[in-house]
Amino acid sequence: MTVSAVPEKKTLWTIDPAHSHVEFAVKHLMISTVRGRFGELTGQVTADEDLRDAEVEASIDSASIDTRQADRDTHLRSADFFDAENHPTMTFKSTRVEPQGDGGLRVAGNLTIKGITKEVVLSVMPEGRGKDPWGGERAGFTATTKINRRDFGLTWNQALETGGVVVGDEIKISIDTELVKS
Repeated sequence: MTVSAVPEKKTLWTIDPAHSHVEFAVKHLMISTVRGRFGELTGQVTADEDLRDAEVEASIDSASIDTRQADRDTHLRSADFFDAENHPTMTFKSTRVEPQGDGGLRVAGNLTIKGITKEVVLSVMPEGRGKDPWGGERAGFTATTKINRRDFGLTWNQALETGGVVVGDEIKISIDTELVKS
């Protein structure tokens, strides 16, 4: 007689867009940092209890970019950067999840920006889990990563007289997300 392990049931969690956001930071003129955010994030996570086999899918509305400066935001939506008219969403789909010794997770996946897909690795930390006032279950996570914007076709720049460029290549990304158990 063979005993086989019963697969653990996976649970679907949905990103709560009202309590989740994606922020970024990039060097400006090589002397300061510009920060911005994307206001529209949707997605889901399907996972077992220990998250080892988690499947993450997320989508960001490219036009929802907000750097608190209207002219800059308009330029970022243009073909020089995100080309939001032709590429309205950026997507992430996980390919593997690895537990880390500090209780965090290393989530690798395919990030697609402006039609170009590259693997990125997110450092993810669980922030807690509990019941909301309406009887639902929620879980919070933070994630960080860095990308080179040129890898995704975001190549617009201008050289400075004093050396350097207007926009740095390295983009630091920070994600705070609250998930609702379905």
